[in-house]
Amino acid sequence: MQYLNKLESPQLELIHSGKVRESYRIDDKTRMLVVTDRISSFDNVLNNYIPGKGAVLNGITNFWFEKTRHIIDNHFIEAIDPNLSLVKEVEPIRVEMIVRGYLTGSMWRGYKKGKREFSGVKIEEGMQQNQRFTQPILTPTTKEDIDREITPEAIIEEGWASRQVYQQMAQISMELFEFGSKFLEERGIVLVDTKYEFGILDGKLVLIDEIHTPDSSRFWSLAAYQKNPLKVDSIDKEYVRQWLLNNQEDGKMKTVLPEEVVQEAARRYRDIYKTIVGQDFTVDLANVNDRVYKNLVKAQLIKDGYVAIVMGSPSDLAHCQKLKEKLEKYDIFVEMRVVSAHKNGERILELAQVYNNSLEPGAVIAVAGRSNGLGGALAANLAVPVFNCPPFKDKDDIMVNVYSSLMMPSQTPAATMIDLSSAVLVALRSLNLQRLKATFRKEITEMKAKLLASDQEISQK
Repeated sequence: MQYLNKLESPQLELIHSGKVRESYRIDDKTRMLVVTDRISSFDNVLNNYIPGKGAVLNGITNFWFEKTRHIIDNHFIEAIDPNLSLVKEVEPIRVEMIVRGYLTGSMWRGYKKGKREFSGVKIEEGMQQNQRFTQPILTPTTKEDIDREITPEAIIEEGWASRQVYQQMAQISMELFEFGSKFLEERGIVLVDTKYEFGILDGKLVLIDEIHTPDSSRFWSLAAYQKNPLKVDSIDKEYVRQWLLNNQEDGKMKTVLPEEVVQEAARRYRDIYKTIVGQDFTVDLANVNDRVYKNLVKAQLIKDGYVAIVMGSPSDLAHCQKLKEKLEKYDIFVEMRVVSAHKNGERILELAQVYNNSLEPGAVIAVAGRSNGLGGALAANLAVPVFNCPPFKDKDDIMVNVYSSLMMPSQTPAATMIDLSSAVLVALRSLNLQRLKATFRKEITEMKAKLLASDQEISQK
């Protein structure tokens, strides 16, 4: 069973990487949201992944987006993979609208210590743990590095939103909570509390991010709550939070969950998906990265492979441009980068982060001449094939400087091609793509046919 940690590709422009979600720019009006299997708690990302979690969250969110369009429009366009969705580009409002129906969680922990006001809302005396409020309450927080409680007046005064926009957000949040509560109650679930996020699209307020998921909401079993409100078990991320609280070491939260907690959390995510959506969670988790790669290619958001041309100096640009033109005839993605092995070689590690973890197959052509430290430095750090193609000026240049490209240190497997066309072909063939292999077979057949025709023509003269 695999998990989706982080989507890496030189073909995608990363806009933002959050605790669980990542955003990639598609065009001026569209971005792609990737919901990973990372899990966060108490503002920290744990060093574990919950298999299937991202697909569960994405599936539930998109389900609710369709169910609540009669209340407010949202940014959802389409899902291109269980973990990936295309959404409209909006101007986000950096406020989380938290609606609470019960006194529990962090609010109860504060209440026990004597706190009676939360985000400007005063809570009456004498309430018990998990007690239901007479009416749901709204306790907004800011979306900053560390979220903080904020009153409605402070939201307006600090410029997070205008009074009119905030009032609209507040009203819609209550309507969404009421709709979600009734929908879930019919399925035996209590919507305890949740958060909503909004943005502005073409001057109108729209719903964004996620809605009524196990990460953004607290769920209880209705039957369990009615039986014993104080011992009701959460069917959401609260299970992980409670485990962390109950298993602290020297007052510090652990950052790694034991395997049994990971598997139980995964089961709970799948169960809540089935309960909400009404269907079994059937997403294939055996080959997650391969599935995501194929769906990105199918959606034409990436090419099926790439070749990166890394030059040691801008003076090599003309040479690299010729390589690029030959490569692009085969309909692959080509990017050109400038990194000097001697002058800023530390940047090779930045390239390695992307190339070594890319979903799609790739190769690198290193372009450096007189003292080629670049090819070896790239090969020593990259898990993809590296081919030297030095920009030699003439035969004398080759004779004097070729050895710096041929003589690579141990554990630096960089091959060297002098001819541009050969460098292109060997890089492409290293990708081992079926469609390219078919193209090369055709080219080989045509080459042989031409040679045969030439042979017959000349032999008859």
